[in-house]
Formats: sequence, structure tokens, C-alpha cells
Amino acid sequence: MDSLHESQDSRSWSKCVKDLRWLRNHVVAPLTEEFVFRACMIPMLVPCIGPTAAIFISPLFFGVAHFHHIIEQLRFGQDTVFEILICAAFQFTYTSIFGAYTAFIFIRTGHLVGPVLCHSFCNWMGFPAIGSVLLHPQRPVILFFYQMGVLLFLILLFPFTDPAFYGMSPICSLLLTHDTSSRCLSGNVPENISKHDGARDPFLRA
Repeated sequence: MDSLHESQDSRSWSKCVKDLRWLRNHVVAPLTEEFVFRACMIPMLVPCIGPTAAIFISPLFFGVAHFHHIIEQLRFGQDTVFEILICAAFQFTYTSIFGAYTAFIFIRTGHLVGPVLCHSFCNWMGFPAIGSVLLHPQRPVILFFYQMGVLLFLILLFPFTDPAFYGMSPICSLLLTHDTSSRCLSGNVPENISKHDGARDPFLRA
């Protein structure tokens, strides 16, 4: 609740805007990382391997890109090498999962705004403090809302990212040639990409 009260305080926001580390974590990193790993990488992967494979392959590069933290931790020598490697493996896992989620949003909507906002929000919230929840006096209530949140997320994920809400068919907006995109808009999908169209790919199906 303290973080919620802080977020509602205008003074805390003014301090954040002046904090270079905050700007790096919540503005610069989401914009640059989503631009590179989603807006640049996915349009190259989708025409070659299809949307579904791109959703699960592109995040691996995103996860590996966070291995530079190993060098930082080794330099400061705060943990043992084993602990650092365990942390790196854990970070690789959850960053890859998150990368798959933002890749899914980008492919479904064809826009970069959603992934950037999700990235910034997750950096702001941090990893869930599950250990603290288990020790909380109102643990059953909190766990219930956690479960409801996960359930609603799964139920609303596809309806809220329905390609019909976002104009151009996402798979067409990710194709590289103007000629191909125009034919997609007219409903005439080229034969060489028909195997990747929304009718056959579960992640593009409305």
C-alpha cells in the first residue's frame, strides 16, 4: 500500500523524472529494448518462421541480453559465482517469459505502445513479493485476489488483443514489402505466406 500512496503523490513523480536511474529503468529501457527485440527483430522472424515460432524464439535473445548483469555482480563481488549463476538463470527465465508475452502483444496488435507500457509497468512493480504474501496476516484474501487476477488475465488476454481492434491485420503490418501488405489489406494473402496467416495461426486467430 505504501507504494500505491507514493505513486499518487505528485511530489514523488517529480522526483522520479529528475532521477536518471528511474528514467533509464522506466522510460529508456522499455523504449529501446522493445524497439530492438520486438519492432526490429519480429518483422524479420515472422515471414521466415511464422508468428507462433517468433513469439517463443525472439524472447531468447531478450533473455540473453540481460546476462551483462553477471559481469556487474562479479565486479562488485557481492555474491559467490554459484549464486550469481543461479540468479542469472532465474532472470533469463522470467525475462524470456515476459519477452514472449510482449512479442504476443506486438504480433496481435501490430503496435509497439502495448509492449512498451507493459515493460515500463513491470519494471515499476518489480517481481511479485510472494514470500511476503505468505507471511501476511490476510494471506487468504491476498492469495484469492492473486488467483482472480491470473484467471482474469487468461480469460481477457485474447479478447483484449483481438486484431480487429487495431486496424491493419497484425501479420500484414509485420510483412516487409509494401506490395504484400497492400494485398493483405485487400484480403488477398499471397500464397508464399498463406501458411502463416491468421486463419491457421492460433495467436492471430480472433
